[in-house]
Amino acid sequence: MGVPHFLLIPYPTLGHVNPLMQLSQVLARHGCKITFLNTEFNHKGANTAAGVGIDNAHIKFVTLPDGLVPEDDRSDHKKVIFSIKSHMPPMLPKLIQDIDALDANNNITCIVVTVNMGWALEVGHKLGIKGALLWPASATSLATCDCIPWLIHDGIIDSDGNPIKKQEIQLSTNLPMMDTENLPWCSLGKMLFHHIAQEMQTIKLGDWWLCNTTYDLESAAFSISRRFLPIGPLIASDSNKSSLWQGDTTFLDWLDQQPPQSVIYVAFGSLAVIDHNQLKELALGLNFLDKPFLWVVRPSNDNEANNACSDEFHGSKGRIVSWAPQKKILNHPAIACFISHCGWNSTIEGVCGGVPFLCWPLAKDQFVNKSYICDVWKVGLGLDKAENGLISKGEIRKKVEQLLGDEGIKARSLKLKELTLNNIVEGGHSSKNLKNFISWAE
Repeated sequence: MGVPHFLLIPYPTLGHVNPLMQLSQVLARHGCKITFLNTEFNHKGANTAAGVGIDNAHIKFVTLPDGLVPEDDRSDHKKVIFSIKSHMPPMLPKLIQDIDALDANNNITCIVVTVNMGWALEVGHKLGIKGALLWPASATSLATCDCIPWLIHDGIIDSDGNPIKKQEIQLSTNLPMMDTENLPWCSLGKMLFHHIAQEMQTIKLGDWWLCNTTYDLESAAFSISRRFLPIGPLIASDSNKSSLWQGDTTFLDWLDQQPPQSVIYVAFGSLAVIDHNQLKELALGLNFLDKPFLWVVRPSNDNEANNACSDEFHGSKGRIVSWAPQKKILNHPAIACFISHCGWNSTIEGVCGGVPFLCWPLAKDQFVNKSYICDVWKVGLGLDKAENGLISKGEIRKKVEQLLGDEGIKARSLKLKELTLNNIVEGGHSSKNLKNFISWAE
């Protein structure tokens, strides 16, 4: 019997591709063979990033078309999901056959998908190939989606996923309270809710639901299902190679010149779009602080941010960039705190950097992640909106100063970093889980 051969299939957004790419690098380090399937459209973009599209001894890249034309709006997830679902499944068996034909002694033994790509587990199941899921958000959000039938049965949501009434619920003892208006599918619409409910059934063809988390971080979530397997934190050996985007990195020299724990790092993930008035308020807040800052603004918000900021900034206290190697930044000694939307990938990366958080959740599971950061782990503070719905420059200034003056939060952040990273050392909880998973996949 050869080494396990994994076929990894992410849904084509950064928040799915990055953790699956990190998993592929971890599996490759354990001697596994990896075939990584990108959509053709994503792969073309990835080839401009450092190393993503480059095969190495253990990781080979393959592609299939997503069924859309280049001009289609790929930020329309409904369009992307349903196009993929109708175009890719008939093509996957032939691709698997072609991959297996290249090395008859090392056929694909396991398919790992992220959510929205459960159809590939169905294809694998018919071909007798084992399957698993890598969930790209928190184990708590996975538990919430797994509880959809129970939430409908108990009258908390209707059959289209809408809350019957605004209330706080708790899925099980010791899990954070969550507002029914912030359930992971809220704001996605009826059609995508039904897709998620169906997807939760499909992914049961995967024996394991791998989570980029640790038992310590979300212990209560693991009581929901026996399938949950914490294997995090997933930390790629070279963070540049796990990103779809790359840009100018000259700001790293600037960062090296800043004093220890002096720079405020601001980033809202790859999907968030923030309105002009809020950007302006953030720009004014950063300017008032009179501290160096590094602000990552996604390309679609770029002009907005630069317009909002051009009048507000004086001198060269800060840098605005369209891309940054986030793990590298968060582990840099100059970083003082992280103003974050609390997406799960960012949350894990901040925890592993030992950096205090200023929480600015925008949607879905980010509100529960904020509860963990502020109320459970106590490594950050939340930003409160004013009556006009905006987070004011005064609030930003006040909370940054409060956060940077709180030695307890700093100490807990470093302790949580140590506790979390201990999971992936030899003999650590996540390390053992990963080895068991690899043995199962052979």
